Amino acid sequence: MNTPEPSLTKTELRRSLLNTRKSLPAQEWRQKSEILCNHLHNSPLFTEAKTILAYFSFRQEPDLSPLFETPRTWGFPRCVGKQLSWHVWQPGDALHTVAYGIQEPLPDAPKINPSEVDLILVPAVGCDVRGYRLGYGGGYYDRMLSLTEWESKIAIGTIFEFAFLAQLPVDSWDKALHGVCTESGLEMIQEKSQRSIEQ
Repeated sequence: MNTPEPSLTKTELRRSLLNTRKSLPAQEWRQKSEILCNHLHNSPLFTEAKTILAYFSFRQEPDLSPLFETPRTWGFPRCVGKQLSWHVWQPGDALHTVAYGIQEPLPDAPKINPSEVDLILVPAVGCDVRGYRLGYGGGYYDRMLSLTEWESKIAIGTIFEFAFLAQLPVDSWDKALHGVCTESGLEMIQEKSQRSIEQ
């Protein structure tokens, strides 16, 4: 876990963390991604989940693709206006490339209903020990996780260890995640987990 300069803004932190991630050598990126995937794969949260929401790696985000071969229903996002729409995708299905080279399921891929979802693997630029996430600034995941149908779903941030910070600047609309997974392991945020169990 790393301690950022307390005076850094979200924009400055985002730039710094993205630069660090971008500078990872390809072999190290693959290796860290593989170890992170093993931690997820061995977690009861993962083994007991039937429907998992994930993402296609972009700009050297942790690559979760080794997990996609495990027999599950996998959901991936399409950006529709200011919202994320979740669609079924399995290895071998076609993909659609949109702005910035981001890959999405085809528009006619079956939609996933929030009630079916057991686990959400959330991309992030950084996370802190309280479960707060630094995203790309679009607010897609914060908006989604604020909705009643999503707020009780277990959401895990996936980042590399260098981006796991002691504390991030937090705005009123930021939603804490239930846990954070890095190549060092899966860390559940106790209070949040307890709150979910009680709901």
